[in-house]
Amino acid sequence: MTLLILGLLLWVAAHTWKRISPGTRADMGDRGRLFAALAIIASVVLMVIGYRAADGAVYWGRAGWSTGVNNLLMLVAFYIYAVGAPKPGKPRVWLGRKIRHPQLIGFSIWAVAHLLVNGDVPSFVLFGGLLVWALAEIVLINRAEPEWTPPPHRSARKEFIPIVAAIVIYAIVAAIHILLGYNPFG
Repeated sequence: MTLLILGLLLWVAAHTWKRISPGTRADMGDRGRLFAALAIIASVVLMVIGYRAADGAVYWGRAGWSTGVNNLLMLVAFYIYAVGAPKPGKPRVWLGRKIRHPQLIGFSIWAVAHLLVNGDVPSFVLFGGLLVWALAEIVLINRAEPEWTPPPHRSARKEFIPIVAAIVIYAIVAAIHILLGYNPFG
């Protein structure tokens, strides 16, 4: 559980560094960006190793209905995340213009979906911790930048791109889960 918690703390530190200490981050320039990227990669490695090795009480497991809801939520999460893929200020599809933080909201839905089917202590730490981070990040951004102007609209022909991206990413992630021994389809 220690590696899991260390990975989670490193993830939070790497992602909030720019908001908590913007001067330090800005002074480092590209080195700071590289440092943050390496910290995020290291945090993911620690979380995966820590989660796989962690043990804890189990309060619920997957049920037929929860697996189906989880899979639907995952598809929605990937879609919402994808509508926020263009950089801030760049044209977005319709939903990407309505939601201020589509990537953090998609990430939050991802975490909730995983908590739905994983009712054990290591999952509470990992997915619950990441959910708290994503929601706190939304609050931090909104406090730092209370005004928000929706980005410009992309052409209607490009509305299908996030849908296709979500389906492709969903298939890839499902395949990776299956290869790791966690069949997401029950």
